[in-house]
Amino acid sequence: MAYAYLAVPKGDTWDTGLFVITKNGFSSVHIAIWLYLGKLIPLYLLIFWFITCKHWWYHIILVPITLYGFQLFSVLNKATNLIDENESLWVIIVLMVIAPIVYVLRLRLYDKYALGIDLRKIDEELEEYERKENEALNNNEIK
Repeated sequence: MAYAYLAVPKGDTWDTGLFVITKNGFSSVHIAIWLYLGKLIPLYLLIFWFITCKHWWYHIILVPITLYGFQLFSVLNKATNLIDENESLWVIIVLMVIAPIVYVLRLRLYDKYALGIDLRKIDEELEEYERKENEALNNNEIK
């Protein structure tokens, strides 16, 4: 898969029959596909690893996922002349927002489906205990 770019012609466009791929600002389609695959393959593998990882440190995988995502965006963006230059700054900003959201979502999904803990049922039980406690306090005050 990593050497799939070798099958790509070295011209300005490549008509696959389904769609046409242009050089997108690079010297040839061959180079463009090489750069795309160089970002897509590790990104795909990292996302797969993040989804399937069971270790406590799996959130750290978000750093290279975000970095490769920004690098892929810069390669696909025709207006950008610089590739792999300042994506690290954007990664920090994005991870400050994304990491807590992903952590909470993964925690809730893991609790619900892996451990069988339903937070709504726990809240209902706590409300029931609080109601019974309030009733008991009210009954003691009346006597």
